[in-house]
Amino acid sequence: MCAAHLNKIDALQAGGQPQIRVLPDRVANQIAAGEVIERPAAVVKELVENSLDAGATQIEVEFRQGGKSYIRVEDNGCGMRPDEALLSLERHATSKLRQADDLLSIQTLGFRGEALPSIASVSRFTLKSRRADWEHGTEILVNGGKLLHKRDCGMPPGSRIEVAHLFNSVPARRKFLKTDATEAAHIIYLLRLHAVARPDVAFALIENGRTVFKTPICPTQQDRVHEIWGANLARDLCVLPAVEAEGVLLTGLIGKPGVSRSSRRELVTLVNGRPIDSRTLNFAVIEAYHSFIPRGKYPLGFLFLRLPPDAVDVNIHPAKREVRFREEAKVRQFVLRAVEQELRRQATPYLHPSSHPVDAAASKATAIMAERMTTELPTPAPSAPRPKGAPDWVPEPVHQAHETAPGPLAPATSVSREPSTDAAAPTGSDWRLIGRLRDSMAVFETDAGMLVLHLRAAHQRIVYERIARAFAENTVVRQPLLVPMPIEFEPVAAAVLEEHLAFFQTIGFDLECFGRNFYRLTAHPDWIREQQVGAFVRDLVAEIREKGLNPQKMSLAHDFIARSAALQAVRADEHLSDAAVMALVNDLMACELPLACPQGKPTFFECAYQELDKRFGK
Repeated sequence: MCAAHLNKIDALQAGGQPQIRVLPDRVANQIAAGEVIERPAAVVKELVENSLDAGATQIEVEFRQGGKSYIRVEDNGCGMRPDEALLSLERHATSKLRQADDLLSIQTLGFRGEALPSIASVSRFTLKSRRADWEHGTEILVNGGKLLHKRDCGMPPGSRIEVAHLFNSVPARRKFLKTDATEAAHIIYLLRLHAVARPDVAFALIENGRTVFKTPICPTQQDRVHEIWGANLARDLCVLPAVEAEGVLLTGLIGKPGVSRSSRRELVTLVNGRPIDSRTLNFAVIEAYHSFIPRGKYPLGFLFLRLPPDAVDVNIHPAKREVRFREEAKVRQFVLRAVEQELRRQATPYLHPSSHPVDAAASKATAIMAERMTTELPTPAPSAPRPKGAPDWVPEPVHQAHETAPGPLAPATSVSREPSTDAAAPTGSDWRLIGRLRDSMAVFETDAGMLVLHLRAAHQRIVYERIARAFAENTVVRQPLLVPMPIEFEPVAAAVLEEHLAFFQTIGFDLECFGRNFYRLTAHPDWIREQQVGAFVRDLVAEIREKGLNPQKMSLAHDFIARSAALQAVRADEHLSDAAVMALVNDLMACELPLACPQGKPTFFECAYQELDKRFGK
């Protein structure tokens, strides 16, 4: 224990009391910066919000090294007079509030007056600003909260703020920053949000001297999404017509029925033009999609909610990322009904006639999923006629280019297994097929009684063990693509992928950078179909981003991959012949754990004759 700490304890024990003092403004600003300015993206957020509040129609953002060394935000807004520019660096100096009651009707993005002094206290801060009715601008230079100079300068109307050497006065905070790529990804994502929120403003973003995007004023939100987020995402969206009730207005773009993502990253919600994270809005949208996308997936969309300022509280989070609605339940139901109604309308042309709209929506979702499963099945290559009596279902084949290598999907019957004496785990040799139940289950007669097999769960177990065995034996076989597959990621996901490219290489995915946030896939492991590769890679990146990747526990990562691949590799059970069902049984019985699917659910259950006799009272 240090001497200073011991002396403090001795003083307290001797009856001394610590003295209460008012912190200097410089220290108070640095404490506030810890809450408001947590990373370079937060600096960009505060400065861009000030530009929008100033009425800017053109905003240019430039940064270097993930924003750690340099950030510049320049706009053509109303600007400031010399006295206003100097006053803006004082704590709680703002033009947007006059009294406490104004907090109940906030109509601007910024309002506290903490951002500029907080930023100036932890960086080398340069402010240049000029009002249109002044002949010259004002330049103010602050380093670590200390004013160095204030002088006149020449510049066009508007404001220009430069932030260099962020956190130079608090080096401990720099240690908490991520890599340059990750910090840059957060800045890009943030500016994308503001660009989508304000299509009436032209935005430009420059990273390390290279233009990331530059978009003019767009007539519609859909045009802005196309400009900023890409044509592929724009094609997956449909316009949500304006819905208004009791002063609440909802507009935006929502994902088409059947279109989903592996995370909530592309579900953007904005309240009164402010990008926010709202559990109320997110859950309302997810619930509206429950019949239109697979379970475990998330919708995508851009929702713009407008409501009276006194109906929402934006002053509950230091960074203003969260809001609280005065009537949470009403807002949730309003958004839920509006989104669900539009989804049903989008699905109407494909539905069979139905008198119940909810049933119709569910039928649409089922049809979409059935069509997706059917289209994702690989088309068999022309081959010699199959021998008479051969089963229609066969194990996933090893690609012809690797016939001599032990592929992970080699027939599971090659695994030796001792005959089981447990009545709950029959060997399969005494199973006699009786018939089917709903095409997803098969009923067998055994020496002990009746057995029901779930065909889909059985197939999952077979595929899972083949993939897991390939990882354990390091025999993952790559399937080269004749035409490389381009995959686009949002900035944060791209940064995660860049950090884990070596891991993807070890599990069989050959990915190479092909531009900003674009990657090109040249080969994939042969245990996954080409139609499923893109979605699988996105899901895996999302999983790594949320839970991380521990190199010391790579077996857990392999287990997750095998389970995910098994879920995606499930075949349509409707087409299995009797011979194919028996082939499936043989492969299941060759597995190490045939009693359950990878999710722990049973693959089959058996009902003894004694139990059947009891059912009939005999």
